[in-house]
Amino acid sequence: MPEPRRRPARRPTINDVAAAAGVSRGTVSRVLNGGHDVSDAAQEAVERAMRKTGYVVNQHARSLVTQRSQSVAFILSEPQDRLFEDPNFNVLLHGCTQALAKHDITLLLTLASSLEDRKRLGRYLTGGHVDGALLVSTHSGNPLIPELLARGLPVVACGKPLGYERRAAYVAADDRDGARQMVEYLRSTGRRRIATITGPLDTPGGIERLAGYREALGESDPALIAHGDYTRAGGEAAMRRLLAQAPDLDAVFVASDLMAAGAMTALQLAGKRIPDDVAVGGFDDSQVALTTQPPLTTVRQSYPRISAEMVRLLLSLIDGESPAAVIVPTELVVRESA
Repeated sequence: MPEPRRRPARRPTINDVAAAAGVSRGTVSRVLNGGHDVSDAAQEAVERAMRKTGYVVNQHARSLVTQRSQSVAFILSEPQDRLFEDPNFNVLLHGCTQALAKHDITLLLTLASSLEDRKRLGRYLTGGHVDGALLVSTHSGNPLIPELLARGLPVVACGKPLGYERRAAYVAADDRDGARQMVEYLRSTGRRRIATITGPLDTPGGIERLAGYREALGESDPALIAHGDYTRAGGEAAMRRLLAQAPDLDAVFVASDLMAAGAMTALQLAGKRIPDDVAVGGFDDSQVALTTQPPLTTVRQSYPRISAEMVRLLLSLIDGESPAAVIVPTELVVRESA
């Protein structure tokens, strides 16, 4: 004879949690919706009962009450391959995911590298699917920022949102001061022909790090400046241009570690010894800085702190507070490349 079908186990309910905790159903509901007007003892009793009964919050039901989705979008405005090539994005993503998990909020990774992507994403984000957005690697002219701001979605940018610094919340490393620290250090080691490879000049990091380079030197020779795109290949190509424009250069400040790795490849292929002939400095202090030969002198920006601050500002916006900005200090890290 066939075995009789087993009934699926009944999912525990709020009533089960209330009975196990010895409190009212209303107390359990208040705990689930933020713990307002609940004593510490009752809070602990409900949490113990939830673990004991195996109760899992029904997020759909909760969202109907709170009008919140308990999810946040992480928007990377770069092609998909950049997510895997540049380690900084993964560090930021991990940090934001951890910070939001403490508040039982899910992080949704989205890519918006094309105009079509951004239009489609704008419709999705403002359709009530997320409670807010974290913008990463935003270029000037990105239509997402004004669209999301106009529709009232809480938004925090990583880096200054160019043109919207007074309207949008953001967290940024002190790019200008970090670049200034690096160039001043290179000068202190006796270098006199210091070049730079910039980031894209439609990004805050590209603009601010070039400004710091120029401030440290006072006057800069145009032949010592080449523009890059934050990729390893871009750094290598820019370094080749610099060697053609200024063959007597004796140092180079590169606006990202990834580009610096590419620049070091170009220097070595050209027969230049690092740092004997040309000293190299980067920016980020990513894992890339530890893999170059020799290890890379660089400027550290604290991605764990940046991600934590981004989440803190976003949660405050979701709770109705005004936009704010946080500038995170940078630190020079000296290794063998300079």
